[in-house]
Amino acid sequence: MATVADNQDIEQRIEAVRSFNRFYTRRIGVLQDGYLHSEFSLAEVRVLYELAQRERSTARELGQALDIDAGYLSRIVHGFVRRGLLDRTASDHDGRTRWLCLTPAGRAAFEPLQDSARRQIGALLEALPETAQAQLVAALGQVESLLSERPPAAQPYVVRTHRSGDMGWVVQRHGVLYAQEYGFDEHFEALVASIVAKFIEHEDPSRERCWIAERGGVPVGCVFLVKASRKVGKLRLFLVEPDARGLGIGTRLVDDLLAFARAAGYRKVRLWTQSNLLAARHVYARAGFEKVDEEPHRSFAQDLVAETWELRL
Repeated sequence: MATVADNQDIEQRIEAVRSFNRFYTRRIGVLQDGYLHSEFSLAEVRVLYELAQRERSTARELGQALDIDAGYLSRIVHGFVRRGLLDRTASDHDGRTRWLCLTPAGRAAFEPLQDSARRQIGALLEALPETAQAQLVAALGQVESLLSERPPAAQPYVVRTHRSGDMGWVVQRHGVLYAQEYGFDEHFEALVASIVAKFIEHEDPSRERCWIAERGGVPVGCVFLVKASRKVGKLRLFLVEPDARGLGIGTRLVDDLLAFARAAGYRKVRLWTQSNLLAARHVYARAGFEKVDEEPHRSFAQDLVAETWELRL
């Protein structure tokens, strides 16, 4: 049963999406009489665009591609035919089917619209620093993936070493995800922040490293190797975002860490985890780690069972 707080949250999210819609439609001039200062409406430009991407199409195919009302599309098509922008011919195999294709005049009308759209978006991007451009493109990709009615295509990922800004992400995502998934309080986030600060201040690049997994320019996973002693390395802060799980990212992060640990001369890698972190424990077991100790404790506002796992290299 939804609570008052739940209802308030959804209302705030609805308003946030509507606010963005108002901002963006104003920003790209959708509300003007002629889109891109042309004689065409936004819907007409979208029909021209779809027709320009293919040699020919049926009205049904266009309607499916644009998710547009059939009657509205029919009026646009009739208007284009009257203006000489569109040819409509009968199919050789089915007289009921009409093929639609742009005429030379139609393509001549579309090309400046295409150029104007590219200039408009180019100017919008050029006003931003390069880093902000990459962030915008990545964010738009996430929006499209989240709202798409099709199953999201598997995106490739890369694993890299850390760079500026990553440590803030590590702390923030540990705080959020462990609160959502396990009910940990802010003391866990404080612990993560202290581990990250110590890593940055005392990092020995020859024996310590942070790995960041990234998809579409966005971090989706991390793991750290820090020095416990001359012969023992410690695996810390292993995390994979929920929407990136099941892709092998966790296994890849741990495998890269172990390869580095062997090359660095460690004899053993040790880690500390909790018995309820089932997905992480599965990755550790698969990599060859074995549980060597456990101890009940109360931390982060939860009753937990701490586990120590080790792997001899």
